[in-house]
Amino acid sequence: MSDRLIIFDTTLRDGEQSPGASMTRDEKLRIARQLERLKVDVMEAGFAASSPGDFDAIQAIAHAVRDVTVCSLARAMERDITLAADALQYAKNSRIHVFISTSPLHMAKKLCMTPDQVLEQAVQSVRLAKNRVSDVEFSAEDAYRSEEDFLCRVIEAVIHEGATTVNMPDTVGYAIPALYGNFIQRLRERVPNSDKAIWSVHCHNDLGMAVANSLAGVKIGGARQVECTINGLGERAGNCSLEEVVMAVRTRRDYFGLDVGVETTQILAASRLVSQTTGFVVQPNKAVVGANAFAHASGIHQDGIMKARDTYEIMRAEDVGWSANKIVLGKLSGRNAFKQRLLELGIQMDSEADTNAAFAKFKELADRKSEIFDEDILALVSEDNVAHRHDQYALVSLSQHSETGETPQATVIMTMAGKEVTGSANGNGPVDASLKAIEIHAKSGAEMVLYSVNAISGSTESQAEVTVRLQKSGRVVNGVGDDPDIVVASAKAYLSALNKLQNQASRVAAQG
Repeated sequence: MSDRLIIFDTTLRDGEQSPGASMTRDEKLRIARQLERLKVDVMEAGFAASSPGDFDAIQAIAHAVRDVTVCSLARAMERDITLAADALQYAKNSRIHVFISTSPLHMAKKLCMTPDQVLEQAVQSVRLAKNRVSDVEFSAEDAYRSEEDFLCRVIEAVIHEGATTVNMPDTVGYAIPALYGNFIQRLRERVPNSDKAIWSVHCHNDLGMAVANSLAGVKIGGARQVECTINGLGERAGNCSLEEVVMAVRTRRDYFGLDVGVETTQILAASRLVSQTTGFVVQPNKAVVGANAFAHASGIHQDGIMKARDTYEIMRAEDVGWSANKIVLGKLSGRNAFKQRLLELGIQMDSEADTNAAFAKFKELADRKSEIFDEDILALVSEDNVAHRHDQYALVSLSQHSETGETPQATVIMTMAGKEVTGSANGNGPVDASLKAIEIHAKSGAEMVLYSVNAISGSTESQAEVTVRLQKSGRVVNGVGDDPDIVVASAKAYLSALNKLQNQASRVAAQG
């Protein structure tokens, strides 16, 4: 077995299946570039057959990314495999990831196929994919709840057909670490040609054990690829968290005896970018990337840290991208200093125009806020905050009045398809009034299913980061807005969500 662990990031595919986390082509491209800086081994850029938009995004990523293998998911169907191969044709290194369900429940209820039919389709699909690319991964969906004898037949057959990686997902998060590790070990021992492919684990977090199960699959089972996402993003309770797996293996190399090629100083930048793009806020006590991950409130802990960091810290904050000095810039800082800080934070703007737009917003913010933190800069360059030239809606100005005992009211001036319009409304509070004023003209008919406010840094002068999740006709979208004024941030977030609703690209459910 190899002493190197392959990190397969599926933030852009499985992570995107979180309700409201669907990303635009440009958003995916920006995250893909950060994943390349992070030096993951494989990035699953999407599911080419799911929509024309996803096909275009995969194709754009295949053009742009040179140092990471770019992968597309495909059902065990000729059409899916053909589209995946076409989307990946310009990639320097490409992989097609074929999947089909193998559990009795899925075969009977979902596929309406017999085991023999599933086996035949699995073999044919791998053969088709192998004719288009040399690197083919096969996933047995719901593998952990499959009958082992049948699963062994399928795995042996697809490896014989040329699958270079075989993945055993715990699709519904049902596994227990020791049992899952033993499960992978038994399969590897029983499949005659198991040494001809890399074994992979893909665990969901329904019982909160996705990372533990994945690491058990590695240590006990001998898997050498972990499929994971930034921040553990994913449908239901999410996926195995990339940052936790990487830092566990790196910190406890004495136990795992494995190396990872990830550039860990880029972890925090990746986490922030994914959070701001999707609107899924990272909880403060989240391991590695949470705001409190390296905070010490206890006097005993603080005393120990001052004497020797390793008394209470098992890894250094700097190793994952945290800055020791968070106050970096102010209103007197120039454009070169701003650009340098972007580079230090691992941010590469798509164009000079975007850099200029972000710097203009930085100067505007610096006039309103005396101290500019790294978090503020990351918010400024998030996809929702860099100027969009083709948005249906954009905020021009907002005024509101709120007084104890009086009904709050707001007036919003915005552009709608390039035309300036004004709306005024009353509400239960200034935020409610502002959003109702927007709806006077938008008439979206969307239902708000989430409204969340998060302080970007730790003072009353902090910018507010507001997430608004809207649902309409089965589509769920997130909008994110940042501003020192919570009401303005709320209006920006709402308009962002409305703009995303304009994108009617359809999606289909994929492998878990």
